[in-house]
Amino acid sequence: MFTRIVELHVKPEKKEELSQKLRNEVLPILQKQPGFVDLIHLAHETELEREVAISFWKTKEDAERYHRENYNRITDMLKPLLKRDPKVETFNVDTSTSHRIAAGRAA
Repeated sequence: MFTRIVELHVKPEKKEELSQKLRNEVLPILQKQPGFVDLIHLAHETELEREVAISFWKTKEDAERYHRENYNRITDMLKPLLKRDPKVETFNVDTSTSHRIAAGRAA
């Protein structure tokens, strides 16, 4: 399994709008992508402008296809709500109880 971690810095007055857009517009796009598994959206407890979206993919290739074909469209949709461009990092999932992945088996 593979994950993309996207760090977002949201304009303070746009936090609720960002959450709604992720739920109502971004998630449906992701759910149609081959290999998409799950999305987790996190809001930082003390750094109120900082949020993280973690998407899980069956393979690195699935995540890369999504990035090539849809990421720019989603970023353009969110840009008016953000203070700066999102930062993307990618990882192989090594262990996950929620996704039933054993250590070392995720790659």
